[in-house]
Amino acid sequence: MSKSVLALITARGGSKGLPGKNIRPLGGKPLVAWTVEQARACPLVDRVVISSDDPEIILAAQAAGCEAPFIRPAELASDTASSADVAIHALDALGQDFDILVLLQPTSPLRESADIDACIRKLVDHPEAPSVVSVTESSKSPWWMQTMDDGGRLSPLMPDANAARRQDQPRVFVPNGAVYVVRVAWLRQRRAFLGEGSLGHEMPADRSVDIDSLLDFRIAEAILAAGGQV
Repeated sequence: MSKSVLALITARGGSKGLPGKNIRPLGGKPLVAWTVEQARACPLVDRVVISSDDPEIILAAQAAGCEAPFIRPAELASDTASSADVAIHALDALGQDFDILVLLQPTSPLRESADIDACIRKLVDHPEAPSVVSVTESSKSPWWMQTMDDGGRLSPLMPDANAARRQDQPRVFVPNGAVYVVRVAWLRQRRAFLGEGSLGHEMPADRSVDIDSLLDFRIAEAILAAGGQV
């Protein structure tokens, strides 16, 4: 493949939902190590780099074989910092031209390197697409969702949705946070990972766990203990 690809792992230290989650042991190794190993196993990735403000996360990532050529500035490690700003900072800090950036979050440890590979290949095979994002089928259809006013009265979120039979409703998907693959030029211009023309890569629920809480972590542990099946 002629395209140069950077895999950027983003992991800040200030998690509020589950403090220390990025270095919390899962299956005998720090959470961040899962993502490093998956990225390094992808043959289409040229470099694997960590963007973090936390020395412990950086050390854990390096121990798993990840590059750590810079420390993320404090202003990009807050709750309000966008992933696009973090990615563009990394690209500027590296001072190397890449065609494609793969954003990987340690909170999706059950993805596979094949998922990363598939997203990159899909973007390369569709030159008109700006990005490819991993998704999973939503367990709750918006066709059945309701809003509720202060008086407790329900109204359908989508007009005439209740009239549609379940079997007639389209499948709906949500980004699962596991893989974002974007053309660098488009990322710099739009400062986004998802937009008009973006493509999806479907992943099953058992590989789509996004760890934000202790419950999420326990679910990931249970899936691993069951051999990756739910």
